[in-house]
Amino acid sequence: MAAELCQASEGMMEQQVGETRQVSETSSFTSTSTTSFSTSSSSSGKLRKVYQSSSKTAEATAESFSQVQTSPRIPEGESVPDFEEKPRPVTAQEDEKAVFKAKVTGRPEPRVTWERASGQPLSDGTNTFYDSINKYHILKIKSLTLAEADVYRCVASNSHGEAVSSVSLTVTEHPAMQLKKMLLHRSVVKREEKKPPTEEEMLKILSGADRKDYERICAEHGFTDFRGLLKRLKEMRKKEEVEMVRVLKPLEDITAKPDSYIVFETVLELRDPNVKMQWFLGTELLRIQYSHGKYEVKQMGTKHMLCISAVCLADMGTYTLYVGDKSLSAKLTVVDEPLKFLSDFKPMRVTERQTAVFEVRLSKKTDAPLIWKVKGKEVKRDEKFEVSLSEDGLTYILKIKDVKSSDTGEYSINIGDLAATVPLFIERIPIKFHSYLKNVQVKEKSKARMECEMSSKDVHIRWKKDGHDITGNPRYVFMREDKRAEVIIEDCDWSDEGEYAIVCTQDNDEHEYVSSASLTVMERLATVKSGMSDTKCSTGSPAELCVVLDDEKVDGVWLKDGVEIADMSGVQVVKQGAVHKLTFSGVTDAHQGKYTFRAKGADSEAVLTIADPPEIDPAVLEMLAAQSVMVKAGQTATIKIPFKGRPPPKVTWYKDGLEMTEDERTKVERTADSTTLVISRCIREDSGDIMLRLKSDCGTAVANLHLNVIDRPKPPQGKVEFMEHSGTCIRMKWKAPRDNGGKQITGFVVERRAVGKKSWLKVGEVESSTSVFGDTRVDEGQAYQYRIRAVNSQGMSDPLETQEVRAGEPIEPPGVVSQPQVSNITKDTMTLSWSPPAQDGGAPVLGYVLERRKKGSNMWVPVSKEPLTDTKCVVDGLMEDMEYEFRVTSVNRAGAGSPSSSSNAVIAKDPIRAPGLVRNLRVSDSHSSNSSISLSWKPPEQGDEPSGYILEVRPEDAKEWTKVSKIPIAGTAHTVLGLQERMKYFFRIRAVNEGGVGEPIELKQGVLAMPPPAAPRFDVQGRLKNHMVVRAGTALCLQLSFTGSPPPVVTWLKDGIRTNGKEAITKSKSHSQLLISSSRRCDSGVYRVQLKNHYGEVHYDINVRVTDFPRPPKNLYLVEEVPGTVTLQWEHTPDLQDDEDTHYVILKRDTSTASWFTAAERIYSSKYTVTRLLPGRKYYFRVLAQNTVGDSDPLDSKEPMVIAKENKEAISSLLMKEYKAPSRQVKPSFLLPLKNHAVSRGHDCTMSCAYQGMPTPQACWYKGGGVKISPDSSRFWYSTANGVCTLVIPTCGVKDGGEYTLVLENPLGTVQCSCTLVVFDKDDSSLLESLTDRANKERIM
Repeated sequence: MAAELCQASEGMMEQQVGETRQVSETSSFTSTSTTSFSTSSSSSGKLRKVYQSSSKTAEATAESFSQVQTSPRIPEGESVPDFEEKPRPVTAQEDEKAVFKAKVTGRPEPRVTWERASGQPLSDGTNTFYDSINKYHILKIKSLTLAEADVYRCVASNSHGEAVSSVSLTVTEHPAMQLKKMLLHRSVVKREEKKPPTEEEMLKILSGADRKDYERICAEHGFTDFRGLLKRLKEMRKKEEVEMVRVLKPLEDITAKPDSYIVFETVLELRDPNVKMQWFLGTELLRIQYSHGKYEVKQMGTKHMLCISAVCLADMGTYTLYVGDKSLSAKLTVVDEPLKFLSDFKPMRVTERQTAVFEVRLSKKTDAPLIWKVKGKEVKRDEKFEVSLSEDGLTYILKIKDVKSSDTGEYSINIGDLAATVPLFIERIPIKFHSYLKNVQVKEKSKARMECEMSSKDVHIRWKKDGHDITGNPRYVFMREDKRAEVIIEDCDWSDEGEYAIVCTQDNDEHEYVSSASLTVMERLATVKSGMSDTKCSTGSPAELCVVLDDEKVDGVWLKDGVEIADMSGVQVVKQGAVHKLTFSGVTDAHQGKYTFRAKGADSEAVLTIADPPEIDPAVLEMLAAQSVMVKAGQTATIKIPFKGRPPPKVTWYKDGLEMTEDERTKVERTADSTTLVISRCIREDSGDIMLRLKSDCGTAVANLHLNVIDRPKPPQGKVEFMEHSGTCIRMKWKAPRDNGGKQITGFVVERRAVGKKSWLKVGEVESSTSVFGDTRVDEGQAYQYRIRAVNSQGMSDPLETQEVRAGEPIEPPGVVSQPQVSNITKDTMTLSWSPPAQDGGAPVLGYVLERRKKGSNMWVPVSKEPLTDTKCVVDGLMEDMEYEFRVTSVNRAGAGSPSSSSNAVIAKDPIRAPGLVRNLRVSDSHSSNSSISLSWKPPEQGDEPSGYILEVRPEDAKEWTKVSKIPIAGTAHTVLGLQERMKYFFRIRAVNEGGVGEPIELKQGVLAMPPPAAPRFDVQGRLKNHMVVRAGTALCLQLSFTGSPPPVVTWLKDGIRTNGKEAITKSKSHSQLLISSSRRCDSGVYRVQLKNHYGEVHYDINVRVTDFPRPPKNLYLVEEVPGTVTLQWEHTPDLQDDEDTHYVILKRDTSTASWFTAAERIYSSKYTVTRLLPGRKYYFRVLAQNTVGDSDPLDSKEPMVIAKENKEAISSLLMKEYKAPSRQVKPSFLLPLKNHAVSRGHDCTMSCAYQGMPTPQACWYKGGGVKISPDSSRFWYSTANGVCTLVIPTCGVKDGGEYTLVLENPLGTVQCSCTLVVFDKDDSSLLESLTDRANKERIM
């Protein structure tokens, strides 16, 4: 039964896989049959079969991909849809969910749909959506059923084509459902009587089952001839295995045109997929790998293809495919086309002096000569004509150098029977003006000159004025020299003004080349060489105004205030050549004004003014000097002084030598003949010497006077001196005021007030002749303050106040009382007591003020209304359970002193009773440590509740008790620490509270401080491991902690033998240490530490391994098994087994350099194959053993290994990995561009990139500024195959650094890519850091 289920499931799976393969192949062939502009690619389906004998579900996965281009030309920046990430096959159980994800690229943005290959619609539980964050198109199926197993297609399409990716969904039954169906099926089988299968049916069943299930399957089907059936099965399989290769479709002959793309294809069923396959052209093996894309081998399922691009006549012949013991052949025929012109023959126009180039492109190469003719004559190669042929032999080129107008004509081409004619037209070079005519301005009767320069001297010239030809006019002088032309006009007048133009022409050129400019004739004008300047003079003095022109022939006119001077008395007009004068015999007021001299083109102006010095009347000056100007304070002082002077002088007032400025109180008024100084609200400080200063350009005048402002006097001076201040008299002395206010001092007034008072009292007056005063009406001990005022006719001055002065000795308030003490506390009363102050302040203490406040409050309340006379007081009226504070202040007749410090806070409540005896004092633990004993007890039953306990201890040999802790113990248990080992101690305890200390209770017997006997035990605590690795030469230190009572005996062993003494071993009661200061390899081993006392024995093992530099490997052998590789084999180092970190490092060195380079690291076997060796070079090899300590001595190869050059026939015979060919007619592009490289000097550098293009592009490498790298260069090695270009630079030096460029070219276009190579020394740390930083930044970006 199981065999039938397996066979049925196998048939279903093979049918599904066949449909999937058919869909994939159909889509592929459909893509390739589109228009010539479309491209397609597909990958063969990948199938996997898994048979399970106990399950009826077989797993089958299928994948396929196709891409179709529908647009004949794709604009730049747009592309056909493609899959960046394809969906993957999914296998899931029933009721589970399945998810397909795909990431799509393309421009415009592709539209993505999902469908089933079977044509059935998507189920209701299917959901499709787009993940905009991760850029995935997702198909999600919930609650899978067996009916949803199918091949699902993801279709991405846009206006340029579509891409389709197909994957399979396999749904397996739930195990519970399988068991249920199997049981049900068994019950049905039992009820149904079924005939046993025939022998042929059994053979089919067993062919798909495992060998171990043959006997069970035969027993289930009731087949008894088991041995005969096995024999028949073996014979059947032998017949099937005889035919290893089965040809389903042979090769077919192909007829093609040159430069086309053809495919030989055959369908083969291979028993062995690794069978050797070779393609031959005639008898020559095709070297596909080195054909630069000429030949490509592809495989799609059972279809095998040979693709040939750019077919030519040399590709004709019979192509044979050898597969195993069979061969398939087909013939390729290339049909040639007739010779024809590919160029488009159009008339050519070339500018004179340039090079004319004719190019003729042929459809194919020919041996017939090509003949060029011009005007019926054959063209011969010389300095004028150059004939050449392109490298491909298809393009013929004719160059005509330095063409002239005589080269115009028809040029013919003849080759064989073909002929063509192309006309050539020569265009003359336009005439250009190197310098144009420029506009000219000249004065009357002057010479005018206009000139220009042309680009050629072979030109014809005509001159024009205002459009009229003047070439033959004798009025003008024309000059011509080489490329320059000039016209000259003598004695210009107004009629010569106008626009002048030069017209240039040349032969065989219809154009006229013109340059024009304007001539302007200006009027002749005079200019002033020396003009007039403004003049000032006094009345009656002579004066003169003078103007000098630059032209003697120009006359002028004099004007005064804009009116021409005709007849003016005292004025004379004089002209002396170019000098013009106006003279005055005696200046009067009528002569003042503005004078102007005007001539043709020039004028000059000046002002004549009369200036007299300022003057003040002498009588006024005499009066001001004789008497002062007096004014009272607060009034206005007005000082007016008349003067004469023209022009009005500058007025400046000075006080005490400083210039006065106008402000709110000071104003200066000015008129033409006087000035007034006004000072309002005068003050005493305004008194002083006043000076008026008049100044002009003609002179200066000064007037002096004195201003006196009278006011009250200033206060008396200085600090008042007290000559006496007894209990009966206070005598003082002062100084007269500094300023008496402008009037005589008449006397002084003295006032006083008691300290602390605000009102002043007059106590006396003294005359101005004395400055001493005595006050006899004073109270002893009283402090006073005095003030003194000076008096004159205007009033009293401001007061001079004295400091405080006391009559007799001072009396101070008493000192501070001591802190009040509280006693006899009850819930409503307390007794306060204090001590008197130490100082009474010079007077007896009259009483005390007692205050109280609640704790936390800032308000103090007196206990009594009157001061207390006693130092003790009972305070009542308190509130129960309220906390109070008290303070006391003493008082004498000077006042109250400072308050005392606050008393301790006290709660108003009845007193607390002391606690009773502690109960049940006992020892709870005395064996946990050698120096501690733990005690416990119960609270007392009598008295109030205790707030703590006082525990005391006494050693056996002492008489005094000592407190265990400084503060009472809060709990009912305590551990006493710091005891002496094996010493007996006695303990007692008392309870304590606010009411006092209770009576003590003592333990009846002493307690011994020591733990109980115990066997030794290790206390490792993870600090020491069972296995230690130590580097040779360093210290080996093993530390262990342990416990035991009594302390155990410690013994150290190494490999079962007691240590020999070179180790330093330290021991204590609980610790032990083994130290080897400088370890060696021989110190490796198992170290055991033993602990032993009377109660037991224990040990601990530590495995120590001392590592050193590994010993080198031996006997290195070199073998070249595969071309381009070398296999190294050697004998292991003895340290490999002992040290798991020991491995090998392989190095190589080219014989052309002395530097070693790492080929491989962390090799654990004794054999390794080195790859990527350059053919034709010699290499040395080195093997090092390496561990965590370092490297061993090197094992080097004695002789260099020569890498043989590649055997191309052998390489071509290898089965190549399937390569996905690019679409036909694709412009070259880079799939993976070149990257920048940084290589240490002496190392190899490999640059590679991936590309696509059809036909396969030609690759050229360039270095630096365009230096091409030759394929035969011994300095470089590069290859181009399977879409990858690689350039290898062995043993890089400084000169190899720079920019490298790869250029790919095919008929559709050219593309290039560049990278930079930096070669640095190992010690160049700055460059390494910059390269590392740059790499980190790129990685972060």
